[in-house]
Amino acid sequence: MSHAVMDKRPGSLSAARLPRWSPYAIAVGSIAAACAIGLGAGLDSRIQWGLIAAILFVLGSYTIAAKVEGRRQAKDRVATSLVWVAFLLAVIPLASLVWETLKRGVKVFDVYFLTHSMGVVSDREPGGGIYHAIIGTLEQVGLATLISVPVGLLTAIYLVEYGRGKLAKAVTFFVDVMTGIPSIVAGLFILSFWIMILGFDFSGFAGALALSILMMPVVVRSTEEMLKLVPNELREASLALGVPKWRTILKVVLPTSLGGITTGVMLAVARITGETAPVLLLVWGSSFINNNPFEGAQASLPLYIYQQYSAGNAPAYDRAWAAALALIAFVMILNLVARGIARWKAPTTGR
Repeated sequence: MSHAVMDKRPGSLSAARLPRWSPYAIAVGSIAAACAIGLGAGLDSRIQWGLIAAILFVLGSYTIAAKVEGRRQAKDRVATSLVWVAFLLAVIPLASLVWETLKRGVKVFDVYFLTHSMGVVSDREPGGGIYHAIIGTLEQVGLATLISVPVGLLTAIYLVEYGRGKLAKAVTFFVDVMTGIPSIVAGLFILSFWIMILGFDFSGFAGALALSILMMPVVVRSTEEMLKLVPNELREASLALGVPKWRTILKVVLPTSLGGITTGVMLAVARITGETAPVLLLVWGSSFINNNPFEGAQASLPLYIYQQYSAGNAPAYDRAWAAALALIAFVMILNLVARGIARWKAPTTGR
């Protein structure tokens, strides 16, 4: 008898529940209703149809769940529906961007395109490639990484392990300010200081200096968070054994957080790889191969895309989309490498 009474209570385990396929059925019905409303109202935009379908999906989920499962469970389903709608609103534009770039970029994306430059091809002629832009991007991003990673790593170590008082607060404040600095401002700073005041020429190294300004705060923030995740018990155990603090940081703290630090660095590299404004101001771009980043104009993938699309003709458009595809692939590879290193260096707990 006690079981029968419990089964009749609201919210019991035996209460009525919608089948597992109900969200899919509600979604299909919402899409069909949105299409009918869009056709009846004469709406031409698919975005409007999608928004109508999303609203109908949320309302339908709540209405049906409230009648079958009760209002409490209906609110939970509405929250879940809103999460799915937000997820789709974020994924659909990204997937559309990748698909459009892939569809237009594969027209000229081949081995020839990757191994040739634009040295003897005008912007209005078919042919040419991005070999010179790949070299420029790798050298500029590599130099920026060599500059910003040691400075950012040491700054983060200072803030976490030694930083106290007004100096640490000032460093934290300026790091926060640099995190939101526009890329064009970094380019103008290097232009005025490195080129106009010190008198150096336009070069890939000048662009790398601007990119390092953009990369440094990202490295500092990511490294700082990773160092804070290291348990204090590890530091205390090392110090209790008589190990100096600097050696504790070098042998205990950094190896423990190496996976997260490497991931943050790779993400910072991916962040600056697509920057165009500093390169446009400081590197100028070139159609020829320049392997020396310290002298003369040099190309890069973002600048190559901008220049080709500005040419305004069909062959240049094809090259711009193919270069964009190469840039997306490069950034995707960096993110995959970062994830692989994070899993490889992730601390394991023994049983």
